[in-house]
Amino acid sequence: MIRPARSLLLVLLLGPATLALAQEAPAPIGAALENVAYPFPVRFLDVEAEGRPARMAYMDVPPTRAANGKVALLLHGKNFYGNSWAGVARDLAAGGWRVVVPDQIGFGKSSKPDIEYSFDYLAANTARLLDELKISGPVVVIGHSTGGMLAVRFARTFPARVARLVLEDPIGLEDYRFFVNPPPSLETLEKAELAQTPEKLREFYARYFPRPRPDLVEPAVAIAAGVLQSGEYPRWARASARTYLMILRQPVRHELRLLTMPTLLVVGAEDRTAVLKAYAPPADQAKMGHVAELARAAAPELPEGSLLMVVPGVGHVPHLEAPEAFLPALREFLEGS
Repeated sequence: MIRPARSLLLVLLLGPATLALAQEAPAPIGAALENVAYPFPVRFLDVEAEGRPARMAYMDVPPTRAANGKVALLLHGKNFYGNSWAGVARDLAAGGWRVVVPDQIGFGKSSKPDIEYSFDYLAANTARLLDELKISGPVVVIGHSTGGMLAVRFARTFPARVARLVLEDPIGLEDYRFFVNPPPSLETLEKAELAQTPEKLREFYARYFPRPRPDLVEPAVAIAAGVLQSGEYPRWARASARTYLMILRQPVRHELRLLTMPTLLVVGAEDRTAVLKAYAPPADQAKMGHVAELARAAAPELPEGSLLMVVPGVGHVPHLEAPEAFLPALREFLEGS
């Protein structure tokens, strides 16, 4: 049964976040974000995508203080790539952790093949990356947003490889198929992606935050708008549409009760994120995206030793919006790993 984390549920005083998603990059930007600077050296792992070659980008961050022999695996969201983990990776490395931060196939600096994406495929690639890095022991898996869905699937598929699990504002705390019916087609989603503009992107990213945060929104828009101006954008848009369908068609909400490792579920009290909400009937749209309520309902299904943290005044990205709240809570939870 889940137990409350007294020190984690205190009302926290939130100050300005100092971490931006990435440096503002020149436009246009290629589909692999070639000229976007990441906070640590980027390497690539060769994988297959439905029989075709693909490259999976990743950062392997060594400890900056005495190594504790532990590994943290950070899984990004759909619209937040490996670079968004810079502050968390630095903090963990300063605590002696080795930190592995992949860009999943279809995202960030990795290949964008036109395939049927699945969380099983992404989880298998992630396991292969750990094998390539000769990481055989259990790791701590930290997943944000769509990365939270992947983290659940990874933990379900490879439970012996996961010591502890952290789900930060994971999407999929509700089954979107219950609302988005009939579901949009691939062609409909692709058309919507191709119709993006910088102004639409700015509105999109702003919805992640309950109050104006240009320091977080504008760097993200600079990258996305740069890709929009690239001749490679249609390939990016197709991959984005396909991964939306992956999220819709492959829910993990019903698997939370099957997890076996202690789990920290941390959400922003004001997060209202709901994937493909615009495609739900108007009467159902208001029912979607009440993330804190969904987290409280899901928490009792998590394994013994799990914790729930609801961060006041924060939206979808606590590790960027309120690192002074998120990082101490993360460190406290990981002490038992």
